[in-house]
Amino acid sequence: MPASALSATDTDLLETIQRRTFGYFWDFAHPASGLARARSNSGNLVTSGGSGMGILAILVATERKWVDREAALGRMHQIVAFLDRADRFHGAWPHWMDGRTGKVKRFSPKDDGADLVETSYLMQGLLAAREYFSGDAERETTLRRAITALWRGVEWNWFTHGGDALLWHWSPKYGFEKNLRIGGWNECLITYVLAASSPTHPIEPRVYHAGWARHGKMVNAKRYLGLQLPLGRPEGGPLFFAHYSFLGLDPRNLKDRYADYWQQNVTHTLVNYRYCVEKADPAYRYNERCWGLTASIDPDGYLAHAPGRRDNGTISPTAALASMPYAPQQCLAAARYFDGELGDRLWGPYGFLDAFNLKEGWFANKHLAIDQGPIVVMIENYRTGLIWETFMKCDEVRAGLKTLGFTFAWPSAGQQACRPTAVPMACRPAVDGRPVTVRRGASPLGRTTKGVCR
Repeated sequence: MPASALSATDTDLLETIQRRTFGYFWDFAHPASGLARARSNSGNLVTSGGSGMGILAILVATERKWVDREAALGRMHQIVAFLDRADRFHGAWPHWMDGRTGKVKRFSPKDDGADLVETSYLMQGLLAAREYFSGDAERETTLRRAITALWRGVEWNWFTHGGDALLWHWSPKYGFEKNLRIGGWNECLITYVLAASSPTHPIEPRVYHAGWARHGKMVNAKRYLGLQLPLGRPEGGPLFFAHYSFLGLDPRNLKDRYADYWQQNVTHTLVNYRYCVEKADPAYRYNERCWGLTASIDPDGYLAHAPGRRDNGTISPTAALASMPYAPQQCLAAARYFDGELGDRLWGPYGFLDAFNLKEGWFANKHLAIDQGPIVVMIENYRTGLIWETFMKCDEVRAGLKTLGFTFAWPSAGQQACRPTAVPMACRPAVDGRPVTVRRGASPLGRTTKGVCR
């Protein structure tokens, strides 16, 4: 179902979900750095990867005129200036930082330095912003120069430590002791693509094939619930594998010797959907509208929820909503359900709350940056292809993909996609730089929310 075929009601719903969720990265951004707080209760703790997703959300908001272009430029200058003075380790940022000072905050044992995967999510956002703000005005040219300087400073190839794979972490105290190889299939394809695309510190193609693809061992090609899955673990794993790398990296017509990446993401999404509808424990109360397993908080803490043993009945709205390009009918059904049936318990101040578990009668009370960001961006990629088209304008990225043996369409057919059009103000919560005061559970479209699972 193309976005152009949506009803006015569904278009309004998607716009509302996007705009409410965008507030997390605009109104709730850390005031000193402009970066995204890791969670809505994180105080001064900001996240590098989630901030990259937030930058992409700012581009959506600018294009849709939820915020003024000059205001967006001002926020981008604030972010880039902060990143320039924040802690970096061989050009890579840590997973978490203090939003006031830029000093690293330990994420886990021996993870108190560089996080190359989080850096790649941040850089994905920065490079898209560099391409988006392409005007001749001084504020735009200086922003592009500043982003390019940060991009050129990341020493991607240093993180091989002389081996045949990229390593996820480096610590000033512990060096490479964590020794976590970044290998597929998971959420990290963008890390290898950017590493190969670097104009200053590129990896060699052999690192991609040996480290990421594991000489073809990431290939699956088995059938699950009637669908052949090209890559990865049985039944696909958590759905963020189909989101994080593909916020900017356009999977349409993207292929290499291992997979057709559009087929991979569509199949992964549909396997997740079919598992929830056909195979999961009936006590979890999933159905054709209530589905979607991915990483999120849950009644016991945090888990990368997935079909099989990692399913505990927790549905994360970002799973279906950020899969909108891949299975729009199934994802729209979930969006309608989240709003119309669960809205009085699921709507928070910045979009839907992180997760819920109907068996346990549990609803989250917070948002996470890395779950909110993909909602805004991937719904927009479904509606207009904006972020895919913008990121793929990056000359270095296209050259890096070719170096690794990828084929892709450029300019893509989506280049002719329509630009966002205005939505009547009655459908828009006001987030133009001003705080949004919305009662938890209030449906912003004024729908009657039943709060009943059927």
